[in-house]
Amino acid sequence: MSQLRPARGTHDLLGEELLRHRHVAATGREIARRYGYGEIATPIFEFTEVFQRTLGETSDIVTKEMYTFEDRGGDRLTLRPENTASVVRAVISGGLAQELPQKFFYYGPMFRYERPQKGRLRQFHQIGVELIGSSEPMADVEVIALGAHILEALGVLPQTVLELNTLGDRESRQAYREVLVRYLEDHKDRLSRDSLARLERNPMRILDSKDEGDRAVVAEAPLLHDYLNQASRDFFARVQEGLAQLGVAFQLSPRLVRGLDYYTHTAFEFTTTALGAQGAVMAGGRYDGLMREMGGPDVPGVGWAAGVERLAMLLPEAPAQPRPVAIVPIGPEAEAEAWRLADKLRRAGIAVDLAFKGKPGQRMKRADRIGARFAVSIGSDELARGVVKLRDLDSGAEEELSQEALPARLAG
Repeated sequence: MSQLRPARGTHDLLGEELLRHRHVAATGREIARRYGYGEIATPIFEFTEVFQRTLGETSDIVTKEMYTFEDRGGDRLTLRPENTASVVRAVISGGLAQELPQKFFYYGPMFRYERPQKGRLRQFHQIGVELIGSSEPMADVEVIALGAHILEALGVLPQTVLELNTLGDRESRQAYREVLVRYLEDHKDRLSRDSLARLERNPMRILDSKDEGDRAVVAEAPLLHDYLNQASRDFFARVQEGLAQLGVAFQLSPRLVRGLDYYTHTAFEFTTTALGAQGAVMAGGRYDGLMREMGGPDVPGVGWAAGVERLAMLLPEAPAQPRPVAIVPIGPEAEAEAWRLADKLRRAGIAVDLAFKGKPGQRMKRADRIGARFAVSIGSDELARGVVKLRDLDSGAEEELSQEALPARLAG
């Protein structure tokens, strides 16, 4: 009966876990709004080329993790493994590059075929922001500060560390690439098969390898920082100054990289050890060459993505939800009035629970079970006088008031 279970690496969201997810997304959306970021929702699948061209044909995501299929029309489609490429595609196809900068927030599911583990699933969710059209260092600062602000609003910032590095401009990266290739050539016998395949096409990606043998080689590799030109050093200095001015704490991590060629200058991660081994909960960087790589104009960009599952696990507690009001009709003659009263209260913005059947005692037990804040009882006597009885289920205190006064009393 495997077809009646969720597929491996997926699971149903409900109850407290769903509340945590919604809280992460809602908090991200609200804080991003304050920074001027409008929301964008891209399709969950794109033409496969969108990701092959942007993520690189030798990347783990493309070679091992993408969910790719051919539809009935013969098109090759891929469930999105990340959303930056989709947002940039939307800017190109929508002609939005004519009015810059463009600032976007997004939330939604992503898909990667990888080994499920704590906080990592095959269908997972991300929030993220993209700032497209500004090459200024303060754009990087704003994006990072926005991320820190969201983590602070969620109450998880103290559990994270902001790691910061620079990848330099194209000139600096090319100078470093030559030095890195010479170093890696001397250690080819220790590199994994995947890294050997990347050595000629994208050696920078080897720096981000998760293979233990590769990591041992990379640990002794030359540092990109030593090959930065003055323009790159100045850009990175301005980013650090901007973060310091805004009180965003960070630590320099000279081996933090992004392996794709279109990434330049700032790279960063908010990491935590609160979920076990150290891992990123939010990561991003500047990707000035991405839009050109996708066939659009040469427009710069910077952004980040954060894993909702991991952030939800870090929340100190589930967000509190408004407790409902239970309506308890006493006798069949009160049923119709109870439904009218429930409709009136719901339209006033009050959450109401009204059981479909049951004796008054059974309905009161249900009110306790669902954590109702108040119980409103109405019987023949109350009907005749146009009143209801209101019981505070925390204190047990009771009062009688008119139906007209009830919405204001419950709202207060």
